[in-house]
Parts: sequence; structure tokens; C-alpha cells
Amino acid sequence: MSTPQSAGGEVPVASTEVDASGLKCPLPILRAKKALAQMESGAVLKVITTDPHAERDFQAFCKQTGNGLLLQMAQGEAMWHFLRRR
Repeated sequence: MSTPQSAGGEVPVASTEVDASGLKCPLPILRAKKALAQMESGAVLKVITTDPHAERDFQAFCKQTGNGLLLQMAQGEAMWHFLRRR
């Protein structure tokens, strides 16, 4: 698993959280996109997913949109994604 690391190796503090557990692509990305649109630049979004493809999906989404991918980490059956609004 390729995991971007946050500064100091600590988990970022998110101002907004989206629980997309149980949802399959593209719904986690769409929920994240909607949440990011309502956030201020520089704010951090935490997205919780259970879709095994979400890790790659969020990497591609951030690369395409210019939002920062701060950290991706496995938490049991779930994956947490931390994105910084561009």
C-alpha cells in the first residue's frame, strides 16, 4: 500500500468527515467532492471507505483535482483518507 505521510507522521485533524462505508465507486468520490465544494481552502476532509478500490480512486481524484492527499490509512475493514481542500 502506498501511503502519503503527513508532516511528523501524525494523523491530520479533519474539520469535516464523510462516512462512505458500504458504498462502491463512484459514490465515495462523489460524496467527497460534494463535501470539498462546501469547505474553505486549506481545510481537511476525512473520508471513511470500505470499497477496496477507494485507495487508488482517491489517489487519482486528488491528482486530477489538485486537492492534497495527506494520508491514507487502514483501520480494520475500513480505509481513512485525509484530503486538503485546494
